[in-house]
Amino acid sequence: MSKEITSRSADYSQWYNDLVIKGSLADYSAVRGCMVIKPYGFALWENMRDALDKMFKDTGHVNAYFPIFIPKSLFEAEEKNAEGFAKECAVVTHYRLKGDPAHKGKLIVDPEAKLEEELVVRPTSEAIIWNTYKNWIQSYRDLPILINQWANVVRWEMRTRLFLRTAEFLWQEGHTAHATAKEAVAEAEQMLHVYADFVENWMALPVIKGLKTESERFAGAVETYCIEALMQDGKALQAGTSHFLGQNFAKAFEVKFSDKENKLDYVWATSWGVSTRLIGALVMAHSDDEGLILPPKIAPHQVVIVPIYKGEESKPVIDAKAKALAAELKAAGIRVKFDDNDNTRPGWKFAEYEMKGVPVRIAIGARDIENNVAELARRDTREKTSVSLDGLAARVIALLDEIQQAIYNKALAYRDEHITRVNSWDEFVKVLNEKGGFVSAHWDGTAETEEKIKEQTKATIRCIPLDNAQEEGVCVLSGKPSKQRVLFAQAY
Repeated sequence: MSKEITSRSADYSQWYNDLVIKGSLADYSAVRGCMVIKPYGFALWENMRDALDKMFKDTGHVNAYFPIFIPKSLFEAEEKNAEGFAKECAVVTHYRLKGDPAHKGKLIVDPEAKLEEELVVRPTSEAIIWNTYKNWIQSYRDLPILINQWANVVRWEMRTRLFLRTAEFLWQEGHTAHATAKEAVAEAEQMLHVYADFVENWMALPVIKGLKTESERFAGAVETYCIEALMQDGKALQAGTSHFLGQNFAKAFEVKFSDKENKLDYVWATSWGVSTRLIGALVMAHSDDEGLILPPKIAPHQVVIVPIYKGEESKPVIDAKAKALAAELKAAGIRVKFDDNDNTRPGWKFAEYEMKGVPVRIAIGARDIENNVAELARRDTREKTSVSLDGLAARVIALLDEIQQAIYNKALAYRDEHITRVNSWDEFVKVLNEKGGFVSAHWDGTAETEEKIKEQTKATIRCIPLDNAQEEGVCVLSGKPSKQRVLFAQAY
């Protein structure tokens, strides 16, 4: 194990922080609670963003951009939404600074530059978007509106953690408008499946699709759909949400349309989003005590080529061959880096790319070239094999696919081993404390019992699975009748 990284068993939280910092994903900022996403971390986000963006567009959505500032009166229009985000809001009250006469070089807020109306810095965009949609929608012919935006949001967090919880983060948020409730529900469900497809097939992370309980719903939603993933410490992480908003926002902003019978009705709405929090999920779900393990589909570099020099005379020959190999791999659609930096030794490079989670490493030296071979090392299992340079691109593509599937299978096996059915309160508490993971238990359906369980165990209902079987039982805490199990877990 690398001495630079705290082990998962010693301190899981510190292990995570070590990987994010030393894996060059992000850094702390001069602004408390905010992070700097470093180039390597941003390249990872770009790959995730590009894959998702294509999936959105393939389902008929288009991108737009709305202001980061929301007039306070608009933000207050949908009462539940405003109440739900009120404690996290940053608010702009003035628009100018001026020099402080008493302290040269110091700046103070100009009291004469007070805004007529305070502006909320975007924690979510429903208010500003629905106020805009009011001007765009008059008839059923104007529907549906299927818009997504890639943006930053601000939610003022006091206890922060890189990627998982920061005052400012990056995300996408879809906001759609429909003529019927049926269409809006279908949209919310469709986007949940899009998220699950992306997280499972690109991030190699298995998820459970389900519904949130009333107390866990998005503020202002009629129904919240979610995907829940499990991290290696047995805690759950909400990986994406999609909301059926009913007509709540349409009523708040008077967004009406004439239907085909020329009758006025309120528009039906959805919203859905995922954020850079997914990078945190990626780190915690797959990585080990040696560093990051990144799924090939979204890794910034899928392959790194490290030349092994023995004497300056061998360098031109090795470099020429390595560049030719890099070009061959690139032509095959593989993201490859040739590291010809001669300021660091091969051993240092091996450790560096292991830390950064590059899926495949190719090492090649003069003797390898003579024998027409190279050494392939895979990051997930750390296995090394000597392979022929003939047909290398095809072999690497097959290996990347194999690694992607292996990472998913490992995470799936862990997740399935950590879904435990319990029938009593003692079992419930024991599993949470000793094993962790998802606990499948009967619940009486009341918010009161849900809150009591949370107070006593810090476990919340992560979701009611979409494919949930109906079965008679009794609530593990109250003993009252229950018709189905739900999934509890402690969570991020």
